Amino acid sequence: MTSLDRRGVLKGLTVAAGAAVTPVATGSHAVARPAAGAAFPQPETRRRPPSGRLATRLTVRLAKVAVPGVGSVVTRTYEGSVPGPTLRVRPGDLLEITQVNALPPNTGKHQDDVNVPHHFNTFNLHTHGMEVDPTGDADNVFRAFEPAETPGGTTTYRTSITVPDSHPAGTFWYHPHHHGSTATQMLGGMGGVIIVEGDIDQVPEIAAAKDVVVCISELKVSGGRVPDLTSQGTYDGVASTFLVNGALNPVLTIAPGEVQRWRVVNAGPLSAHFLSLGGHEMHQIACDGITFMNPVATTSVTLSMGGRTDLLIRGGKPGTYRLTGGGASGPLLTLVVTGDARPKPMPLPKSLPGRPTDLPEPTRTRALTFRTDENVFPGAFPNAYRILGDGETPPADPAAGRHDRAWGRFSPDHVNQRIRLGEVEQWTVANDSRSRGHGHHPFHLHTNHFLLIAVDNRRLATPVWHDTVDIPPQGTVTFLLCAQDFTGRAMLHCHHIQHGDEGMMQIIEYVR
Repeated sequence: MTSLDRRGVLKGLTVAAGAAVTPVATGSHAVARPAAGAAFPQPETRRRPPSGRLATRLTVRLAKVAVPGVGSVVTRTYEGSVPGPTLRVRPGDLLEITQVNALPPNTGKHQDDVNVPHHFNTFNLHTHGMEVDPTGDADNVFRAFEPAETPGGTTTYRTSITVPDSHPAGTFWYHPHHHGSTATQMLGGMGGVIIVEGDIDQVPEIAAAKDVVVCISELKVSGGRVPDLTSQGTYDGVASTFLVNGALNPVLTIAPGEVQRWRVVNAGPLSAHFLSLGGHEMHQIACDGITFMNPVATTSVTLSMGGRTDLLIRGGKPGTYRLTGGGASGPLLTLVVTGDARPKPMPLPKSLPGRPTDLPEPTRTRALTFRTDENVFPGAFPNAYRILGDGETPPADPAAGRHDRAWGRFSPDHVNQRIRLGEVEQWTVANDSRSRGHGHHPFHLHTNHFLLIAVDNRRLATPVWHDTVDIPPQGTVTFLLCAQDFTGRAMLHCHHIQHGDEGMMQIIEYVR
């Protein structure tokens, strides 16, 4: 076994078109109204104090929000807004979150099958992409934050996360992760950005750039609300509404030659985005919170569900341009370049304090297959979303074979993968789902990043660190994993969250 230390080897390798949703308290709901004439909105930001202890509160409640182009919508929210507040911390900080469940009691019976969506007013918290402790009261997705048993009551839970001194600086995010209710809650806009400040922010060219959060939410609205996922087809035929920082196609301004840093987060649970900014080259400086060694010039970036990218954008010729993403029918945002057409342009950095991409040869291999089997079960959820191959969940009834409900699906009582800290592994994850409606499966790993080295058996010229990556239909991804620092149980799953809620998920255990 090859052993690596993160601090050592890895570190060393290492005028608005829409309006922001802002809540106004009225009675039992928070009512969100557009701010007239608002500029490109930024979520509320909660910054760490000089003590390095960010103590904050996140209340989850029903809010009535005004969604541009849709109307008034009742949905579950953090702090009555879509998205929730942005949290800014640094390596070595303590992030303490008091979470209040102000949702009404759950209705209906708990399903016998854990992979049938249920308990839509129960949640927990996942700090997506952060390399932190997955146990206890930290980034523990096995916790359940239940609502009060009587209407109008609240319950309180606490999350305490120590950000390691060696934690990468970059863009991360938080969202609920209670198995069975996550898709419904995220489709209502539950999510928010976490920024870890650090070495990349000290690069002069980046320090000089305006820091812009671009949080893309995906809402499914029907009849003035976000419906609960009560059948396989609940969201079929319901168009997605894509908001940026709670606004519909907001307008962002930039001067010719000005450089801005965009922190783009796909906080939607069902749709990937294929980002393109007309008339502009984008300079990618990070993926999923991990800084590159050098900026990469590109005209498009694929952003799977849950993925993030940091981009440097330099204003071009005066005019109006659109940021488009394949999941949206219209632009995600409009960029207006205005001002002196011939200023001295701001420079771009030539090198970055990134995490290098050389790892020792792997000493273990694993092969997993994400598969959708349609119409194999009776009832409202007939499809089976499975992870097969190494570590697959065995059938409860071996005689039932491929129609057994347990086979290959999430089980809270079965550890699928045990991963030894410091050991380099090579994983190949395949997607053999043939249905057009279930074709893409973004793979997400908790607690540790992995190094993508090949897609469809074609080696990448430069490997890229990810925590979430799309597996193309009938394709494969190959990556190296060297888990570090933390032992305990965590998850890997499909970040098409409806697939995850219905069983495309496994338990992993990090061991020494």
